[in-house]
Amino acid sequence: LHPNSYPNIDFRGVMGMATFTDDEKQIRKEFQNLVLYKNEIKATHFIDHITFDQVSMGMSGDYKIALEEGSTIIRIGSLLFGARE
Repeated sequence: LHPNSYPNIDFRGVMGMATFTDDEKQIRKEFQNLVLYKNEIKATHFIDHITFDQVSMGMSGDYKIALEEGSTIIRIGSLLFGARE
C-alpha cells in the first residue's frame, strides 16, 4: 500500500472493534494493539502524511476504555439512540 497510488483518497488512520466480551483486559489489549498497528503503518507507509493520525475504536459498550487507550473517534449510536430492535 502506498498512499501516492491513490491520489483521490485521503487515508486518515485505522479503525477496529474489540472482541465482544466483558473481559476488560482483553478489550484494552486489543485497543493497545490497534494503536501500535496505526503507528507502524504511519511509520512505514504514511510518514510524510500528517493527516494519518486517526484511531477509530470504541463503541457504546467500551468507549471509555477506547478513549483511555487513545481513540480519536468513537461510535456511540446505541448510547445516543438506544439499542436496535
